[in-house]
Amino acid sequence: MPSTIILCCDSGNPALWSMSSGNTGVRNLYKKKVTSTSAVPQLDTPMADHEDGPPLKGTKLDEEGLGSVIASHYNNLEEKGVKERSTSRIYHLRNSNNWIKSYLINYCLDQVRERQVDYYPVSVFDLGCGKGGDLLKWSKGSIRHLVCADIAQTSMDQCHERYTNTRKRTGGGHGGGFTAEFIVADCTKKRIKPMLENPSRQVDLVSCQFAFHYCFESLAQTETMLRNVSENLKRGGYFVATIPNAYEIMSRLKSSGSHRFGNEVYTVEFPEDRSQEPPIFGDKYNFFLEGVVDCPEFLVHPPTLIKLAKKWDLELEWKRDFNTVFSDALQDTHCQRLLSVMNVLETYPTKEKQQVTETEEEYTHARHFLETRDEVTSIKTLTRSEWEVLCIYEAWVFRKMR
Repeated sequence: MPSTIILCCDSGNPALWSMSSGNTGVRNLYKKKVTSTSAVPQLDTPMADHEDGPPLKGTKLDEEGLGSVIASHYNNLEEKGVKERSTSRIYHLRNSNNWIKSYLINYCLDQVRERQVDYYPVSVFDLGCGKGGDLLKWSKGSIRHLVCADIAQTSMDQCHERYTNTRKRTGGGHGGGFTAEFIVADCTKKRIKPMLENPSRQVDLVSCQFAFHYCFESLAQTETMLRNVSENLKRGGYFVATIPNAYEIMSRLKSSGSHRFGNEVYTVEFPEDRSQEPPIFGDKYNFFLEGVVDCPEFLVHPPTLIKLAKKWDLELEWKRDFNTVFSDALQDTHCQRLLSVMNVLETYPTKEKQQVTETEEEYTHARHFLETRDEVTSIKTLTRSEWEVLCIYEAWVFRKMR
C-alpha cells in the first residue's frame, strides 16, 4: 500500500491521489469523471459571451478609483511571524497556494531556459510583489535580476528588508545570487518602464500572483497593466498570473440565491443592487479571507482579457483552474518533494487529535475514505472550506509573440 494518500474534495466529491513511498509517481485513484462547479455557467450576463467578447467599454467609478483603498488595506495588514502563521485556520491553504505558485514559476523558468543557452541570465518582473513572498522562489530559480513593483509602500519596505536580510545571510552577496530593484507604484495607472534603473532592460518572465484582478476596475487600468507587462517583456518571454475565476464566482453566486456566498474561512459579497447586466469593467465585489484579505476586488472577464492581451502581443498559451494545476503539480517530482517541506497538506487525524478546525463536516471526505481503507490510519488533506477557496482561482500563462 502506498505510504501517502493525498485527498481533496471537488464539489463534494473525493479526488484521490496515491503517492508511492519512493515519490516516483502519482496516480489518480478516482477514475470516474467528476462534474465540477468550475464548469462555465451559461448565465444571462456578460460572463457568458462568446470567445471574442463584447465591444470593449469601460466603467468610470470615480476619479481616484479604489487603488488608495487597496493600498491602505495592504499597508495596514499586520506582519505575522512564522509561529503565529502556523496556527492560522488557513495555514495549509496559504501553503497550498505557495506550492502552486512554486510549480507555476518553475514551469515558466523551465520554458524560458529551454529556449536559451546554458547559464542564460534570467531576469524577472514581479508585478504586485507584496511583501516579497516569492523571493525565495526566485532565489531557488537561480535568476540574475528581479524587478519588484507594488502599490503598497509598507509591503515594499518589508519586501526590501527580506531581500536585504537574505543578502546578509549569504555573506554580503546579492540576495539569493540576484540583484533587485524596488518600485512603489500603482501598476494599473503608471508606466513602470521609466522608473526602472535601466529603462531599456526587458525581462524573460513577468509574474503577477493574486493581484491582476485589481486592474479590471476600468478599461484604462487594464490597458496600463497589460502595457506594463508587454513593454517590459522580451519577445518569446512569459507572463504568468493567478486570477479569480469569474465563471466559478458567478456559478457560486447563482447557487447561493443571494448576493453573497462563502464558508467558514471566506466570503464573497456583491452589492445588493448589482445590475442584472453588469459592466465588463468595475464589476466590484468584496472578498474576505480569514485574517488575510478584506477588500474590494473586480471580476475579470476572460474573453476581454484574451482580446486585450492580444493587442499587446500577449498570446494565451493555456489557462487552468487550480484543481487542475494542483493535479499537474502532483505529477512533478520536484513538487512532490515540496509537499512535505512546505507543509502543504494537513494530516487527518493527527495523533494529538487537534485539527485546524473543530467542525467535523470539514473532514467528511477524509473520514469516508478512511472508513473504506482498514489498512490506512491517516491521510493528507485540506479542509472542505480551504479547498473551496483554492478552487476559485485559475492560472493563466501567456507568451509575448513580437
